[in-house]
Amino acid sequence: MTLTASPGERFRNLTGREARIFSAPGRVNLIGEHTDYNDGFVLPMALDRRTRVAAASRDDGIIRCISANLPGTIEFSIDQPIVRAGDWGDLIRGIAASLLRDEYRLTGADLLVESNVPIGAGLSSSAAIEVATGYALLCLAGEPVDPVDLALAAQRAEHEFAGTQCGIMDQYVAALGVEGHALLIDCRSLEYRAVPMDLDGARIVVCNSMVRHELSDGEYNLRRAQCEEGVRRLSAHLPAIIALRDVEIEDFDLYGASLPPLILKRCNHVITENARTLEAVAALSRGDLVTFGRLMYASHASLRDDYEVSCPELDLLVEIASACDGVYGARMTGGGFGGATVNLVRSEAVPAFIDSITRAYRARTGITPETFVCRAGGGVRIEN
Repeated sequence: MTLTASPGERFRNLTGREARIFSAPGRVNLIGEHTDYNDGFVLPMALDRRTRVAAASRDDGIIRCISANLPGTIEFSIDQPIVRAGDWGDLIRGIAASLLRDEYRLTGADLLVESNVPIGAGLSSSAAIEVATGYALLCLAGEPVDPVDLALAAQRAEHEFAGTQCGIMDQYVAALGVEGHALLIDCRSLEYRAVPMDLDGARIVVCNSMVRHELSDGEYNLRRAQCEEGVRRLSAHLPAIIALRDVEIEDFDLYGASLPPLILKRCNHVITENARTLEAVAALSRGDLVTFGRLMYASHASLRDDYEVSCPELDLLVEIASACDGVYGARMTGGGFGGATVNLVRSEAVPAFIDSITRAYRARTGITPETFVCRAGGGVRIEN
């Protein structure tokens, strides 16, 4: 949806109170998929699409939240145990509970959430809500904000309240995104480097498949367990390894055959994807968009064939993109089983690309994809 012109005005109309406005971005991951929970490397960029939270404090310990995008009113007390309820409000409950566990002092709050980050598209709409809400709650209470601590608290909320054992990437880039840059994140040390998005006449185009297959959460957690099994088995040969990030391709070539076939495929994706991500950063830094695009295609093939988290709709979008003039590369982005693709397209070819992919995808599926050109936005912030 399009954001209202003034979430503060909407909040005032609903509550009769003035609000402060906080926002955090969605993200698109350029390359480095399913590597974050394996202590690996990722290259996301914050989107210029954001979740905004209008917020005002309350003195009764109640957090009350409504959404312009989702139904129902969420209400709970920070003075009572906070438990899951199985609805979208678990994102709000989860970040509040996580901050309280970290011994932050919170107050009650009235919250209005608005977002133009597509839900279910693999663009981290949930992380944007968690980080923006957490930032709002901390600022209302006058508590100091460390963006890394905020990202970690939001990740824990995702684990414990949303039930997805995600890595740190989504929450981290929502908290620490840098305008005009992607972030190369080392998901073990949490060190990051801002990589300029100097695309020399190319643009990032996101294509939302408009589908989301229900097996995604369970399969996501299963992939994590399969990677952990791979580490356990490979540690018999490589006792120093802690995660798949520690396995060099040369060592995997030597010892990978000791793994069951399915675990071999899962590990092969993660180990080669880490290498692709570092190579992609080097290519981007020297302006080599042809190599960057080739790595995007290779990443998608690995996610499709070895990690098996793609789906026919995502594969179709990549297939169509690969046949369009001016496309350097395309791949699925996000957890998979639906959601979106990310495409690197020459600027002058973007209008024809969007027209072609919209028509061809609709002809093959009956679904009109959502497409938008995006730029690298900044992380969480106060807007007033």
